[in-house]
Amino acid sequence: MAFQPYLFFSGNCREAFTRYQEIFGGELFMMKMSDAPGHETPPGANPDLIIHAALTVDGGLLMASDDPTGDGGPKTGIMVSFNSPDAGEIKRVFDALAEDGEVTQPLLETFFSPAFGMCVDRFGTPWMFSADQAAPA
Repeated sequence: MAFQPYLFFSGNCREAFTRYQEIFGGELFMMKMSDAPGHETPPGANPDLIIHAALTVDGGLLMASDDPTGDGGPKTGIMVSFNSPDAGEIKRVFDALAEDGEVTQPLLETFFSPAFGMCVDRFGTPWMFSADQAAPA
């Protein structure tokens, strides 16, 4: 069994997932509303909205679409957690996602991680970062 986050964006899913692929690498799939097989774009709907995006990186999967309600409200009650055994990689990803966003917990060493922090990226997605604790010698 696996759990995968599915995010909703307010018309900027393509921009967000293009940026996430720049940061994380991996394989990116995106489907526009107008590309859906057997589907006609409803009148007044933007045919370029993303109806499904999937970024696959090292066996992990992050998925999203543009919010079909058009609500655009903030994402609450969730964080996408990124973990790595490499504290340097945590810093690189944290800095990239915090750029033009908001740092809610500066990256610091804690009792459970040599590098832990949180931010909300410029797309409104909340992130939590944690480098794996070194194994005892």
